[in-house]
Amino acid sequence: MIHAYRLNGYNLVLDTCSGAIHVVDDLAYDAINALDAAGAGSSGSAAEGALFLPDGEKKEIAAALLAENRQKGVGEEELSACLSEIEDLWREGQLFTPDRFAPMAKTFKERSGNVIKALCLHVAHTCNLDCAYCFASQGKFHGERALMSFEVGKRALDFLIENSGTRRNLEVDFFGGEPLMNWDVVKRLVGYARSVEKKAGKNFRFTLTTNGMLLDDEVIDFANREMANVVLSLDGRKEVHDRFRVDHAGRGSWERIVPKFQKLVKARGGRNYYMRGTFTHANPDFLKDIETMLDLGFTELSMEPVVCPPGDPYALTPEDMTVVLSQYELLAEKMLARRREGKPFTFYHYMIDLEGGPCIYKRLSGCGSGTEYMAVTPWGDLYPCHQFVGEERFCLGNVFDGVTAGELQEEFRSCNVYSRPECAGCWAKLYCSGGCAANAYHASGSVRGIYEPGCELFKKRIECAVMLKAAEAELDEEGDPALKNGEDDRPSAKGQGSGSVAS
Repeated sequence: MIHAYRLNGYNLVLDTCSGAIHVVDDLAYDAINALDAAGAGSSGSAAEGALFLPDGEKKEIAAALLAENRQKGVGEEELSACLSEIEDLWREGQLFTPDRFAPMAKTFKERSGNVIKALCLHVAHTCNLDCAYCFASQGKFHGERALMSFEVGKRALDFLIENSGTRRNLEVDFFGGEPLMNWDVVKRLVGYARSVEKKAGKNFRFTLTTNGMLLDDEVIDFANREMANVVLSLDGRKEVHDRFRVDHAGRGSWERIVPKFQKLVKARGGRNYYMRGTFTHANPDFLKDIETMLDLGFTELSMEPVVCPPGDPYALTPEDMTVVLSQYELLAEKMLARRREGKPFTFYHYMIDLEGGPCIYKRLSGCGSGTEYMAVTPWGDLYPCHQFVGEERFCLGNVFDGVTAGELQEEFRSCNVYSRPECAGCWAKLYCSGGCAANAYHASGSVRGIYEPGCELFKKRIECAVMLKAAEAELDEEGDPALKNGEDDRPSAKGQGSGSVAS
């Protein structure tokens, strides 16, 4: 399976099952599409003795391509060489690669046993903001306001250690609501983890997600010392941010949090943080919000689509989606222009490693919600992830008794890209790993369903991310301004997908 597309002057061909990425000229682009339409390589790989395409069909395709391209100066020799190179790529397993992963999908999670590697600790089911679009019902998660006690949090950390098997690195995200409303417990839990991690043979990596209202020097110092990452909520332009992110008196929060965020980021040396914004029906033109963040001095950025029922006033409409897709392309062009100027910035959804990338296990099985990753409520209840918290049907158990809903966990264990029939013919399936189980459930009623708008956005982001990698490869050859000092200080790229870039 391949995906061929044109973007920003590049002809790009993605080979789904090998992960190979090819940047090609117009003739090769047309030839690859014609061969794909004819079913080239569909009978299997060269290693299996499969036939690339019958000679008669190859001659017909060659004749048609020659007729279409003769006016462009393409002769028989050039076309023959092009077709030969394409067939060589098939023989090398880099083009028209057959899908051999389906039988592995069910066994990978079974092999991992019941190892848990990450917890999202809901230390505060309450918030000092009253954001209208909040998927967590203003931090209450459709329940009562509550703060996690140190005892429950301590037991959650012990539960993680006990269920992490031989895994050394463990992830813990302090989440809410607003976690700074329970700051003393956060500090005590970090202190406890540090006191036991060495003896347990573990290493804790903490993340803090905050709206910034309660940030002060003490929080900044502690976070910069103990938090491997800090996620800061900012929607970009003041008028956009203050439309939804208001306090309980209805006042916008932009002016109160931006100086605090700037101080924290400066103290962190401009690294290991993310500005996390949300775009809604009010701002599908979210590139302007990205530009505002850049003007404020922030360079590690993320903008996410709102999660809400279609009838909500801030839900993205079909017309909005058209705007959003174009914004992703314009964003990629802006990133490229800034890099040429020696002023690069990071956009979370465009972080992709085309040489290493995640292992095949991650590409088949996805995020691991309900198996490797769980959310913990203030009372110690376990849920597959933060987006399921408050929906009792998805309670897996608790940190005291462990996972008691075995059937439910098996439902998530069986959730992979090959358990979704709609994903079978999708070129992006090994990049998105089947997408978000929570979004799928809320859209279709099944964790093995799909969320179609999310699929559309994800595919556009991957197209843009791959184009950026192709362009960056050219810049590196030309002499990247970001590398002029002899040191690449950009964040390491990571994300879904792997492969190689070929010309």
